[in-house]
Amino acid sequence: MTKRPRSGIFNIDKPRGITSMEVVRRIKRALGVKKGVGHGGTLDPIATGVIPVCVGQATRVMEYLLDGSKEYTCSIHMGVSTDTYDAMGEIVDEKDSSFVEGQQVESALREFRGEIAQVPPIYSALKRQGRRLYDLAREGVEVELEARPVLVHDIQLTDWDPPVATVAIVCGKGFYVRSLAHDLGNALGCGGHLKSLVRRRTGPFALVDAVSLSEAVERIESGCADELLYNPDVVLESMPAMILGQQNLKMVRNGRPLPVGMAPCGAGPDARVRAYSTDGSFVAVMRFDGELSQWRPHKVFDT
Repeated sequence: MTKRPRSGIFNIDKPRGITSMEVVRRIKRALGVKKGVGHGGTLDPIATGVIPVCVGQATRVMEYLLDGSKEYTCSIHMGVSTDTYDAMGEIVDEKDSSFVEGQQVESALREFRGEIAQVPPIYSALKRQGRRLYDLAREGVEVELEARPVLVHDIQLTDWDPPVATVAIVCGKGFYVRSLAHDLGNALGCGGHLKSLVRRRTGPFALVDAVSLSEAVERIESGCADELLYNPDVVLESMPAMILGQQNLKMVRNGRPLPVGMAPCGAGPDARVRAYSTDGSFVAVMRFDGELSQWRPHKVFDT
């Protein structure tokens, strides 16, 4: 019987050709569980790279992973447009791209820095009236998509080997690299699609530290997976921390707020902090209630 590992997060290097949910299914199968496993950010089948897989109580910090920044390296094929905006789709248009030079690509990329409005691809997992967009697209249903604000911290052309541009991206949540490939091609007047994509980092998890899916499954099945797991609070390291004495620890474990007048650590309304016991065990995420000047338990973790 497989020894079930403690709660924590696997840093998996997703192989090309499978969905993010397939990664989760394989981890569940290895663990022998039907629930209590989730991923911290979808990668398309064409993509490889970092996908954090949360197990047990670590699934409760997935929202912070989804909100964190990401780093990607992608290759964009100019002159060929597809319906899915990537190499897995059907070609819908081909144009001559021989006139495009590296300086033009660099100049066009400048328009994608900062806070921009981006229209997501129709072939995506976003929902419209309760249905996935990719299901509507496959049925031929026309959907008018609105642009959404997304944040691009940095974007750089790292190589130009016509007709393929290699681009490095640091971005916030909700950014679609496939849409970037499509929009960049249109900005250059030749069209384009995403040829390949590697996620190099999401939150604190980097590709250089990731393990293959097959290795993670093998280690789980052999009962040696604990050393691959990161503690859930690694996702929260940007939050301030507080230490709880015995009395306050008991109150938090019982779901009760800490007494009025406790130092708010300079917190503003609805701020969050990590809470630990005196032995260093991660106990909770606390939320500051500005009206009552209290720290309230937001998420309490067993240790």
